[in-house]
Amino acid sequence: MGIKSYIGQRMKPSKGSSENIKVSDYMSTNLITFRPEQSVMEVMDTLIKKKISGGPVVNAKNELVGIISEGDCIREISNSRYYNQPLENVKVEEHMVTEIETIDGNMNVFDAADKFLNSRRRRFPILENGKLVGLISQKDILKAAIQLKGHSWK
Repeated sequence: MGIKSYIGQRMKPSKGSSENIKVSDYMSTNLITFRPEQSVMEVMDTLIKKKISGGPVVNAKNELVGIISEGDCIREISNSRYYNQPLENVKVEEHMVTEIETIDGNMNVFDAADKFLNSRRRRFPILENGKLVGLISQKDILKAAIQLKGHSWK
């Protein structure tokens, strides 16, 4: 498993500039997480009920071990039909993505927006001392841009 962490540019912000708007100001901290031992069916049910497209997978110590998404679940639906295997027995740990990119909570939201543009990710986890503390999504970046409307974006 490889967790890659991206740290934002460390420039001294000028007073009143948008440069000091950090990912941690807009990240979600009330997270819906999954466990490696959960069934993919449970994940699908949660994704539908909570209207989310995926989420982090954590172990008992709240350490990030993977990410599971709608796409991962759809892939498993297809495999299950092809191999004629019931989905109830399929575990998250067998189908989660373990190559995870994280970003630093101190990263500027505009740098995070660039990171989204340069990757194919829909969300980035934020870790602190190895523990999952938040998640920033593309939608969170849009919310930040709307709230910053009218500010100087130099």
